[in-house]
Amino acid sequence: MDYKRLPVREWVENHVKCWLESTGIKKEYVDKLHAEEVTGPALMELDESFLKDIGMKKGQIQILIHKRNELLQLQDNAQQAEDSSSKTPDRRDAQTGPARASNAPAQGTASGGSSGAVGTSSSESTAPTSGKKPKSSKKSQLPSADEVLEVRNCRPFRSQDTDFKYVKDTVLAPESGVSDLITPCHEYKSCGIAAELNKHQLQSKFASEVIRFASACMNIRTNGTIHFGVMDSVENKGWKHGQIVGIKVKNREDFVDALDYIEKCFCNNLQEIARKCIHPPVFVEVISKDSQDQRFVVEVDIEPAFSLVKNNCFDVYLPKYHESSQKVILTKEPALYQRLGAKSEPVQRSQLTPFIQAMPDRDAQRQRAELSSTQVPTEIPQDLGRKLSILLNDGKSYMDDSLRYILVTNRCEQDNLNNINFLMHLNIFCVFDFDEHSNVSGLYSKYKEHHQTSSYFLQDFFKEIKTDNSPSQKLFDQTSWIFCNGRSDFLGDEKACDENTWIRTKKKYLKKVITCICEEILPEGSFIVLFLLLSPVQKPLVDTFQEFYTEMNGMEYIICIAESRDNYRKWANLAQESCSIETLEQYSVVGMKLSQVDATIQSMLPSTAQPRHLPASTGGVCTLPLREEEKLCSLEILCADQCDDIKKNHWTEKQKQEIEQNFYRGRKIMWENLWLADNQLCGDIIERKACADASKLLDGILQGGGHNYSVAKLKIFHHPGSGGSTIARQVLWKCRKRFRCAVIKTSYSPSTVCNHVLALRDYEEKEITHCFPVLLLIEDYDDEYLDDLQSELIEAVAARKMNTSRPYFILICCRRYNDPERRCKASPLDTVAVTHKLTESEKNQFNNKLEKLQQKYAEPEFILTFVLMCEEFSKTYVSDMVEHILQGIDPSSRDTCLMRYIALLNCYVPNSYLSLSHCEAFLGLGAYTESKARAYDFKHHLSEQARMIFIELRESNTYISTVRIIHCLVAKEILHQLAGNQPLSQLATNLLQEKMLFENRFGREEFIKFIRHLFIRRGKRSRGDNTDTLFSPFIEQVCEDEDCEKAIGVLKAAYELLGKDPFFAQQIARLNYSNEKFKDAEYWAKLAKSHLPTDSFILDTEGQVYKRWFSFTVDKMTEEDTPERITEKILLALEAMKCFRAAQQAAKEERESMNNAGYFGEVEVGCRLLRFLSTLPVFHRGPEGEHTELVKYLTTDYIPEDIKRPWGRLHSRLKGLRQNLYNALEWISEELSYFQTDKNQEKDDENDEKEEQIHNPRKWLRKQAAVYAKFFISASLGDDSNSGPDTQLMRRMSIYGSGGGNVTNILSFLTDKKENRSAEKLERILSFYPENPLRNRLEDNDLINFILCHITLACLAAGSAKLLPLPTLRELSLRFFKGKRQFPASAYFLLTLLYWPDEALDKEPNPINDEILTSALQTLKRLYDIKVKDVPTRKKRIYTHFFLGKGYGLSKIVHKTKIDKLMVGSLDERRMKWLHGTVWNIPEIRDNLKRVSGWSKDRNLFIRGHGKELHILPLHRESVPAGNENVTFYLGFSFNGLVAFNIEVENDPAIKRT
Repeated sequence: MDYKRLPVREWVENHVKCWLESTGIKKEYVDKLHAEEVTGPALMELDESFLKDIGMKKGQIQILIHKRNELLQLQDNAQQAEDSSSKTPDRRDAQTGPARASNAPAQGTASGGSSGAVGTSSSESTAPTSGKKPKSSKKSQLPSADEVLEVRNCRPFRSQDTDFKYVKDTVLAPESGVSDLITPCHEYKSCGIAAELNKHQLQSKFASEVIRFASACMNIRTNGTIHFGVMDSVENKGWKHGQIVGIKVKNREDFVDALDYIEKCFCNNLQEIARKCIHPPVFVEVISKDSQDQRFVVEVDIEPAFSLVKNNCFDVYLPKYHESSQKVILTKEPALYQRLGAKSEPVQRSQLTPFIQAMPDRDAQRQRAELSSTQVPTEIPQDLGRKLSILLNDGKSYMDDSLRYILVTNRCEQDNLNNINFLMHLNIFCVFDFDEHSNVSGLYSKYKEHHQTSSYFLQDFFKEIKTDNSPSQKLFDQTSWIFCNGRSDFLGDEKACDENTWIRTKKKYLKKVITCICEEILPEGSFIVLFLLLSPVQKPLVDTFQEFYTEMNGMEYIICIAESRDNYRKWANLAQESCSIETLEQYSVVGMKLSQVDATIQSMLPSTAQPRHLPASTGGVCTLPLREEEKLCSLEILCADQCDDIKKNHWTEKQKQEIEQNFYRGRKIMWENLWLADNQLCGDIIERKACADASKLLDGILQGGGHNYSVAKLKIFHHPGSGGSTIARQVLWKCRKRFRCAVIKTSYSPSTVCNHVLALRDYEEKEITHCFPVLLLIEDYDDEYLDDLQSELIEAVAARKMNTSRPYFILICCRRYNDPERRCKASPLDTVAVTHKLTESEKNQFNNKLEKLQQKYAEPEFILTFVLMCEEFSKTYVSDMVEHILQGIDPSSRDTCLMRYIALLNCYVPNSYLSLSHCEAFLGLGAYTESKARAYDFKHHLSEQARMIFIELRESNTYISTVRIIHCLVAKEILHQLAGNQPLSQLATNLLQEKMLFENRFGREEFIKFIRHLFIRRGKRSRGDNTDTLFSPFIEQVCEDEDCEKAIGVLKAAYELLGKDPFFAQQIARLNYSNEKFKDAEYWAKLAKSHLPTDSFILDTEGQVYKRWFSFTVDKMTEEDTPERITEKILLALEAMKCFRAAQQAAKEERESMNNAGYFGEVEVGCRLLRFLSTLPVFHRGPEGEHTELVKYLTTDYIPEDIKRPWGRLHSRLKGLRQNLYNALEWISEELSYFQTDKNQEKDDENDEKEEQIHNPRKWLRKQAAVYAKFFISASLGDDSNSGPDTQLMRRMSIYGSGGGNVTNILSFLTDKKENRSAEKLERILSFYPENPLRNRLEDNDLINFILCHITLACLAAGSAKLLPLPTLRELSLRFFKGKRQFPASAYFLLTLLYWPDEALDKEPNPINDEILTSALQTLKRLYDIKVKDVPTRKKRIYTHFFLGKGYGLSKIVHKTKIDKLMVGSLDERRMKWLHGTVWNIPEIRDNLKRVSGWSKDRNLFIRGHGKELHILPLHRESVPAGNENVTFYLGFSFNGLVAFNIEVENDPAIKRT
């Protein structure tokens, strides 16, 4: 779009967009401004506040405002130029105008340390005034008169360096006259018009200027260079003097051949001399980012050597093209030219004689000048070592090991591979390698010998880093090696390509990768880009520099190292397109031998390169190379000689104090703290009593402690800020020389951690059976992760089939908890509680330490957290301290606002923080601050109050620096004291409106997660929260302090801000119905459903709306309620059940979750509806209180006359109520039969939308089944017949009412502590069934329950008269084998119990029994796979109901509860025995169970049934022997088939048989 021909005030949005694109600001901001409909007039009025509001960063704002002001200034100049041109026509052609000098990038302001000059990027963007005069139109594009362009150097005299380049729209030094005769004088010609002329015109013009200039130089005896393509302000007032624009060169030969005029213009005897003095033209390329045209500055050097020119004067004719004859003619008279100042002027006639007479003197001067120039001046060498130190370390004597490095390099020759050892010790994030042979013979081949790496191609690395979630932790733990131009040894299709092909196919990926790294992964100031030029440079390497230079806003964090000056020179000449040569040299180390660079950097490393060591089981140590350690990237390994490699002499007293201060300020303890204390380089670190308790428990675990666990746990629960993490690390530190120790990085999967932990245990150990336990610290974990990890470790150990007296692994689980003492009481044998309460001894220690710290550090903020610890975080002390700190605070400052926001998050979201990048953006700091310090000091920009309460941390499982308040109790008090009149909801609303925070790129995912948790995450005691809450603690606080409407309002704001998040709509619905705002709740539930129509949790919420609505209306019901209102109530209940059934259906389709809330909800609302219907007058009760009329209505076609018409649309739905409830109850029963329910597996966070968690689902089921049965029992239904459907219903309801009716209810009798009572109840239930079930056919479910009642009764009272013998039960169950239809899973489960070979009945093999058993097991497996979907096994552990005992008949079936009763200890201890398999070591249990024989094959387990082999599911798959072995085990029966426990290899001497 040609916006240039319109004045700015007439521009529309698209004109503005085109101009914005030319300024170089980021595309995202161009799009935003276009979306905001910024037209020309709006552009003229833009200010900084508007640009901030739309999210622009300060640096981009600076560029845009500057360019806009330039644009407006140029427009004014253009108007003035037009006015003047109307009076004085310009004699120059408009082609000399700067149309081709446009769009150069802003150079100086972006480059650190450059002159501060600014480019002319807006010159093209100038809007010329309209009119008929093209000359003035072109002049309107000229830069303003006061604009300063960047000055560059000329090509060195006589240099033929083809790598030398000029940059368009920079300027050369002004034209110069004679100095010392050797230093060339310079003359500039634009040649803009001539370059467009025909060949003869061009050659005559070019030759005329060269010969005139050459004559002047040769007569004065001075060297000189004439430049074509460089502006002279005399030629056109709009250009800068010396501005490089370049000219188009169609044929270089035209310029070379033009010098043939020498023979025509010089006298015959001087022509050869002139040829030797006038050197051939040099074509210097002009580079420009914004132009694809190839342009050159054509330069001719004049060198009048004394030996050539002595005693000669050089008068010349000048060629001139004659327009009329179209021929070149020479001037009539020759002229003698001389250099007068910066010009070449003819010698006046009156001066000819003295000028010629002075020629011998000039010859003598020339001779002397040539002689002096041959003496090479001694070059004073730079102190490159110091320069290297300053660039890498800001002048410090040691390197900052917190910095990351990005290496950009090319081909490394074999000789240099021995001199790059310093790279092995740098914290390299990634390498951009342009050497295709690097993996075979280059840098990568050497580097990977020392480090574990991941190799990529550009496009693959971009896919790796460009994800919706946070970058993978592996990116920060292992170096990523990026082959930027193919890899010669790679078998796939990734070969090297030439420069043009690379630019076309790969450059786009390079740009994306660099943008992503700089904008989303590594914060500014946290990394340095190191260009290591090891071989001749090509354009792609320069493109890489330019991309980093652009993204990093200059050279401040970019360093170049080059041993070869030639390599550097080519790189710098190409790179000057973005950055001046002077600035490049300022940040480059050139000419220093690579071996010296290597030694210099290694001398600056903070630690020596000595290897680290691990303790070995032999009592010695083994070396742990860095590469092997990096392979175990999920572990932070604590070595036996941890920190011993630190160079003590490199550590200043200030460094030591800083480490100590950080600890006492509240940061997590580092190994360096403990090392300094051990070496008496700082004060002692207090050991709390809990540390001794933990060490004592650990010693007990190491000695066996009576428990033969393969994976033991030592749990440390602690109040926030009480030193729990310090205690855990102190325990580990003490053990580092005896045991292998590591800290687990929970950002890695449990399976990865398990593999790495096993490798750590086995490393360099000869006898892995005798290895010491590995101590593993895991902090701030969630239960799911810990369970998964423990399961993985136990299975891995079981696979090794080794029995040791000590554990393989000891997990030290350290977690903050609001009530640690309660957790300690629940499991005292392996738990330590750390509270804020100090013992008397600890108080003395802390007070003594406090006195020492106060003497050592005058600044109170360094020990603030320690002072709070000394005061046991007393509420009164915290309040007084915060009040004292906040005195004089400016409540309106940005610091205070930031303090409120962080306090809000820290108070209500555990472990929350703001990234340092967020804080800097919020305070308007960051990339464009005046501070140039690499270690950007955020705290110096804070108020005194903020400095005291903020603490800057680096997260252990992420890569960003974070800011939080020193303690959550302090955050809570700050929130209270700074509140003033501002309610909590208003503060949260203000936070939601801070675009700067929500759009900041670093740590954005974590910030959004914290915001979601603030509004959605419920409090749960199981996670360490104070209480269980129905809503987030913040929302509940707003409801309590303000009202429900305010809470709903802030949730609505969050819903809009976070992209209409359906889970926020769901929360609003829940909050509304909890406060009896059912219409609003209905609206928001439907809105959430419109976003996620198949999410079972959201559908369940919709059902909860109607369920609560129904209950509310029933509770408020009065006797005056009209039939219409009653109908409305029933409709609400039916609508709720409909929604719950939709949730059930959606849950079936969800592969990765098993949401049963829909079934529970349907049963609850259905039972409440039954109770409601029973109270209506139309359904009067029978004489004994039974609901005869209601049962008749619900189970038959009968409809009372009073409701026939009013309830017309309800009858069919109500008559389906009984069957729907029955189906839901059966589903719940089957669900509970499959899986363990001893531990709630509830979904965390926003998807956990069950309004009421069923903590004891078996008990709940019995209760609801009884309610259900109560309303369907009526004596009148059983009067007509003994075998009709009504009688069967009556019997079924009676069984339900007695506690039977489904599998779960029947099995729950086994958990009753009073076995006699349960046996009597079962006998009563059996009495409801026909005496001869073989003759009186039962329905399928009734038959299942009938058989299961016998099995259950046999476990409780084996001698009961009600029991049928096993053969009879087998005969009854044949229906499940012979039937063609599908039966419930419980039917096949019964077949496995009944048809397992019995010693008394099955003395001979029976093929039919074998087929029945095999078929049942196959069907159970198929139904289980359908049931469990893709849900991880850990979340839905299969439940083993029965075990094979030593008896026969029904007495051989042993229920799990019997085994539980034979164990002693707390519930937690009994669980541990099951988990670790030590349950099988209890003699009483072994006496009751029967070991069976089987065999293993290819890691599969088999057993023989009646004749055929049967596949058995091992409890731990890894416990199955790897080879073909005969094994024995205990046999369990589950809904997933047969399960093997305690698998042992027969006759294995390594196994201790019991």
